[in-house]
Amino acid sequence: MSFLKDFNISPPENRCNDKKCPFHGNVRVRGSVFEGVVVSNRMRNTVVVMREYSQYAPKYKRYMRRRSRIPSHNPPCIAARTGDRVIIGESRPLSKTVHFVVLGKVG
Repeated sequence: MSFLKDFNISPPENRCNDKKCPFHGNVRVRGSVFEGVVVSNRMRNTVVVMREYSQYAPKYKRYMRRRSRIPSHNPPCIAARTGDRVIIGESRPLSKTVHFVVLGKVG
């Protein structure tokens, strides 16, 4: 699990038997890794993470602030709640809309 060293993420102390957990299941993290804030946790085992980034607008020669909302799988061993700052990583498609998994909380 090389992403653990890059982002100073320690494996969760709690154990879970979730098949879609990157630590205790059979889901591998590959591709993009983002940091964002949980804005919704109303779905079961899924959170919506909002990520802010800057995009250059050549017409105005400035940067625009953009946001994206990314649905992510929330394993029971991590249990992120609304307002938590989390790190998410890309994985295989876990459902129709979920392609990311929560790797850990920041701070």
